[in-house]
Amino acid sequence: MTTTTRPPTPSPAPARAGAVADVARITGLVVLTGVLVVVAFASITLGTRGVGVSTIIRSFTDYDPDSTAQTVIRELRVPRTIIGILAGMALGLGGALLQGVTRNPLADPSIMGTTNGASAAIVVTIMVFGAQSLHTYVWFGFLGAAAATFLVYAVASFGREGATPVKLALAGAAVSAGLYSLITGIVMTNLDALNEMRVWQVGSLASRGWPILHQVWPFFVVGILAALVTARWLNGLALGDDIATALGQRVARTRGLVFVIVTVLAGSAVAACGPIVFVGLVVPHLARAICGPDYRWTLPYTLLLSPILLLAADIVGRLVMRPGELQVGVVLGVIGAPAFILLVRRRNLAEL
Repeated sequence: MTTTTRPPTPSPAPARAGAVADVARITGLVVLTGVLVVVAFASITLGTRGVGVSTIIRSFTDYDPDSTAQTVIRELRVPRTIIGILAGMALGLGGALLQGVTRNPLADPSIMGTTNGASAAIVVTIMVFGAQSLHTYVWFGFLGAAAATFLVYAVASFGREGATPVKLALAGAAVSAGLYSLITGIVMTNLDALNEMRVWQVGSLASRGWPILHQVWPFFVVGILAALVTARWLNGLALGDDIATALGQRVARTRGLVFVIVTVLAGSAVAACGPIVFVGLVVPHLARAICGPDYRWTLPYTLLLSPILLLAADIVGRLVMRPGELQVGVVLGVIGAPAFILLVRRRNLAEL
């Protein structure tokens, strides 16, 4: 008599654990969305002079041009907050994409020459065209950031291997150093360029009104939406180029498309707000520490954590220097370095 052995029934425990983890991650995203709404509301209400909820409502439902408080809310704080949200999302996602595509945990927009490219373009614009206001040279900053990023990718693409992570990092460092030398040489010999660069290069949301928002918001939206669909690509690249190729991914084309998206994201943010530091470097690590290395979760968490950090730093800068203001780039520099050191101490940097 023959007996048949039934295969063991797979345990439902792993599937159940995965479902619980997904629910926890979704809950975290909902909580962060609520936090972002609260921080955005605080960004509108808090400042050199606080305003009430009724004043905010009337500034849109029953606007009085003679009311200074309503004008400040409508023309300054609301566009400033929206730009802060979009720029934070763009910088954070840009850093996450760069860290994924280069497999470099220290990658952020500055490693690709984006910051110095925008700076160089603005310096040349001031020197050649005599631009004196941000909304007139924001486009030149964006074009300079894009040109620098494409130059880095083109240089790194030389050779049989193409644009490998190591070559991208080296090309980015070389191009950034060259552009920085150009910027320094120009501003040290031209007082007007030096004064304009000093205002822009600190990184700020101050005086960012509707004219600037109208120019840059389409690039922000396109870049953010495009970044969110790259999760599967980045998960494949994280396994290494050989494995990604074996899985059917065209590594060179994928890396090129990701760099185009990073150019749109970082170029828009740097052109609109200046070189705001640490958002693209720190926040992706924080997101991975919360939700794990899967980019399907890392990118949404980065999307929400980045503007929370940027707006919170902007609020702190407005409150600690009343009646003046400490620019957000300075605040982030002060709090970003200790935060990154803490992350490195808590986790192995190679695992972030």
